[in-house]
Amino acid sequence: MKFPRCLFVFLGMACVAAAQSGPSGIAGRWDATIQINGVATPFPLEIAGSGASVTAFFFNGEDRYPSTEGRFENNQLWLKWAYYGATLEATLHDGVLEGQYAGTRRMAGPFAIRATRAAPAKEAAGAGNVPNIDGLWEIPNKSGKGELAWRFIVQQHGAEARATILRVDGDTGTISGSYRDGAFVLSHFDGARAHLLRITPASDGTLDILQDASTKLTAYRPAAARAKGLPEPADPDQHTTMKDPNEPFRFRFPDLNGRLVSNTDARFRGKVLVVEITGSWCPNCHDEAPFLEEMYRKYGGQGLEIVSLSFEEAAQLKNPARLRAFVKKYGLEFPVLLCGDPDEANAKLSQLVNWNTWPATLFIDRKGRVRSIHAGFPSPGSGELYRQAREEFSVEAGRLLAEKEAASR
Repeated sequence: MKFPRCLFVFLGMACVAAAQSGPSGIAGRWDATIQINGVATPFPLEIAGSGASVTAFFFNGEDRYPSTEGRFENNQLWLKWAYYGATLEATLHDGVLEGQYAGTRRMAGPFAIRATRAAPAKEAAGAGNVPNIDGLWEIPNKSGKGELAWRFIVQQHGAEARATILRVDGDTGTISGSYRDGAFVLSHFDGARAHLLRITPASDGTLDILQDASTKLTAYRPAAARAKGLPEPADPDQHTTMKDPNEPFRFRFPDLNGRLVSNTDARFRGKVLVVEITGSWCPNCHDEAPFLEEMYRKYGGQGLEIVSLSFEEAAQLKNPARLRAFVKKYGLEFPVLLCGDPDEANAKLSQLVNWNTWPATLFIDRKGRVRSIHAGFPSPGSGELYRQAREEFSVEAGRLLAEKEAASR
């Protein structure tokens, strides 16, 4: 039987396409690990594209963090996350990607990266054999920020679980995994933070937690913690205060174009002002940024202004490329000011008492007085506490906006 010549051409093109998208290519899902302080933390890595146009994705729960540049040529992979100031370089050999990830400040590195093609999902243990750890827990722990306890939030569906540790400055992101061999093993890497947890339910109703293969923690249900006289987690609304609450909060720093912006500027006069103290190197600041932009779009036409006071390390002060990429990623339309090195922040913001969280958010009334300060910000991994924080911010902004209307009546 004779086949038309066009069929051979079609088959040949199909073979080429299959070869490019098959195991020898780079696109697809990968099971990766990052080595930090001798601990190999697993995480999923998704790669799309080929040649000079490659995009890779880190994950934080349902949120995806795409690379801003990437290429795969001659078995060499190069990726850049501009809003992290980080790069990943790796070589593909015999189906294995090996290389390193390096960033600035918090995730300086370089850290070894290894990845293989994602294996089919293994069947998890039957739901009847899995203990229930879903819900809110507390972890007694004395931190450098003056805390005596953290919250531990678990969202469980059968053998699958997601968890996060919520501190006064924010949480650890969504740490995901499943139950096997008597313990939940959860891990997370989103480009800015890495965590590995082994959670073993104990016979007394507590949880034994091994964090990053070295730190042992114990989690209690809140009622059990109170019964034992254990301290409560810090209240983020009471953590930071003003030295003199009757003084206006003062700032005067340049924006990304070098123009000085001050609290006395006409654009802020008679307005409700939200001041965010932030840094593009800070994972919890990445958690807060999209919500602040959402709030600005909702209330900006009603008399609300927002300004970010960003503290960046020396290299970024010379060329704030990462901060510009941060602003672009989250579509920030309010002023973002470049205020100095993080180590200078306390001296430059000397009106604050016990300010040691990134981020911190100040709610300022139309007369320039700070009415409340919220330390930190949770991610969606904190579940209901994340939703409560969003609601609290909106309520506080709405309350301050309403004060002018009440006064006029």
